[in-house]
Amino acid sequence: MRKGMMSRRGLRAGALAVVVGAGGAWASSHREAPFVTEHPKVDATDFYMFRAYEPGREDYVVLIANYVPLQQPYGGPNYFQMDPEAIYEIHIDNNGDAFEDLTFQFRFNNELRDIRLPIGSGDNRQNVAVPLVAVGPITGEDNSALNVVESYTVNMIRGDRRDGDAVPVWNFDTGAMTFIKPVDNIGNKTLPQYEKYAARHVYNIGIPGCSGQGRMFVGQRKDPFVVNLGETFDLVNITNPIGAPDAEADDLADANVTSLILELPISCLRGEGDGVIGAWTTASLPKKRRLKTNASFENPSKENGEWVQVSRLSMPLVNEVVIGLRDKNRFNASEPKDDLAQFATYVTHPTLPAVLEILFFDLGVRAPTAIPRDDLVAVFVTGIDGLNANGAVGEMQRLNLNVSPTPAASQSNLGVLGGDLAGFPNGRRPGDDVVDAALRVAMGVLLPVKDAPSGQLPFTDGAFVDSSYFSNTFPYLTTPLAGSPNNTP
Repeated sequence: MRKGMMSRRGLRAGALAVVVGAGGAWASSHREAPFVTEHPKVDATDFYMFRAYEPGREDYVVLIANYVPLQQPYGGPNYFQMDPEAIYEIHIDNNGDAFEDLTFQFRFNNELRDIRLPIGSGDNRQNVAVPLVAVGPITGEDNSALNVVESYTVNMIRGDRRDGDAVPVWNFDTGAMTFIKPVDNIGNKTLPQYEKYAARHVYNIGIPGCSGQGRMFVGQRKDPFVVNLGETFDLVNITNPIGAPDAEADDLADANVTSLILELPISCLRGEGDGVIGAWTTASLPKKRRLKTNASFENPSKENGEWVQVSRLSMPLVNEVVIGLRDKNRFNASEPKDDLAQFATYVTHPTLPAVLEILFFDLGVRAPTAIPRDDLVAVFVTGIDGLNANGAVGEMQRLNLNVSPTPAASQSNLGVLGGDLAGFPNGRRPGDDVVDAALRVAMGVLLPVKDAPSGQLPFTDGAFVDSSYFSNTFPYLTTPLAGSPNNTP
């Protein structure tokens, strides 16, 4: 084996470079499993859960499920509508049994207005359908120039996601049960004031069985994840992999995502789990799909049958660099209650630290020797005793509702590792640098030095993020990048 180690030493001239580079592999779960790459509209990219730190909203929890990875702002002419044949869900376990107790289920609908323009004159005149999603500027309340209107409904389901009682979430101000999703940020000529336009789609919502109200926004946002992705996957081709935490580029700086964002009263979520809840997001498609030879806008295929889960995300990075390639699709199709039987070995006996040691043994990199890795089990599978353990065994993001939120200006982007108990892995906030934090955990920062010789090094991928990158008010994530930033009218 040592001969193999020596033969690969030239991949990178520095042990720290390799370990830090692996931090790039600990990227957000964009395209993390082979099968979901075929279905980008149902590919979950990130999941966030935190107590609201907007002043005056501390008694609320924010849930953010991001979908449709790597959206280029100029991705016309169709941009990034959600899949009307899919269901998108956020599940909450509030009694510590790894089963969902509450599910918020989103369904989308795309209405084609079929705007037509008169072309020709006299007997040669015809009204012809336009090829664009918008035919003129969208300003104020007037969206008559919008050719496709995307709407959605949300049901809250108590108990089993398929057999429980489903009751609609409603617009608290109007009583309506259908909500409008803002069109993507096509550009400044079509949407000259996108931030104001999108803000009109923040809704006060009524939640079945709950007193008070919450808030909701569903629409395109700037991708909140920050990572030096390209260089690290290019055999750790990083100029300065250690040192300043902001020395490298954010390769997602030019990308948007689609966000499902809920702000819900803590009283609606608190169950029997001593104030600790677990949550995850999934997307499912009908089991049967038959493509139509004469496809239309509304019906390009016929889909029916039972729902099949094809995407799953909670704790960042798990499927991407913990689960083996052979089981990535299976993980996306599974539920937390089944994780112990199927995936426990990937956490107790992780391969990433071992791979780093194999590649760079002669340069001093050592994987933690404490096997099984009970520290990783606590972070990713059971929760941490005294912080957010809830009795459940299964991969999910856990949040202790009894821990007060940290104001934005005081947050540590390393979360708990930085002494901030309101941050990752006690939930996840937009400004938490989960790349750096998770890599340090993987290499043994929580273990005694004798069990993790490389565990105390300050690993970083050099792509910096903290709370200052985001708003400290709902919906927290920032305005999406415009497809055309040209301000010329």
